Amino acid sequence: MKRAVIVPPDLSGDPLDALKSWLAISTSHEDGALVDLLGAALDLCEAFIGQTPLQAEYESILPVLARWQTLAARPVVAITAVEGAPVDGERFALDLTDYEIEINPRSEGCVRVLRSIGTSRIAVRYTAGLAVEWGQLPDALKHGIIRLAAASYRSRGEDSVLATMPSAVAALWQPWRQVRLT
Repeated sequence: MKRAVIVPPDLSGDPLDALKSWLAISTSHEDGALVDLLGAALDLCEAFIGQTPLQAEYESILPVLARWQTLAARPVVAITAVEGAPVDGERFALDLTDYEIEINPRSEGCVRVLRSIGTSRIAVRYTAGLAVEWGQLPDALKHGIIRLAAASYRSRGEDSVLATMPSAVAALWQPWRQVRLT
């Protein structure tokens, strides 16, 4: 399954201000690099806890199957579109009777195709994330993201921070960790 972020969360406002405050940076000349570090820390948070912290819009390319398929990011808030996605050619809208979608009790988005649609792939657009904006994110997740981004900033040029997560960050995120059996 191929997942792409269509609309990423905005990290340039409050998250950037929080990181700059943590690092005691008052200028804006490193804002781009700091936003990139926040994005990397957010990605590592998602990988660690098994959930998308901040809502973003995604698109997954899936094979056409009659069985239920689970979307990669969670918790899914909404499934907004399902289209036929030929390898060569234009995408096309599917009739509502061609597929089913659901968000199960574990907040996983699921989709299945009910009949032949003339292609072997579908594109599914959806929104997933625990919080709509930074201020709604649980404090432990926010603080861990800021600490990890700050540690990465301070050790730039070294691989050690990204190779091993600081134990304080792991401790902050541990209560939010969910593991999926595949």
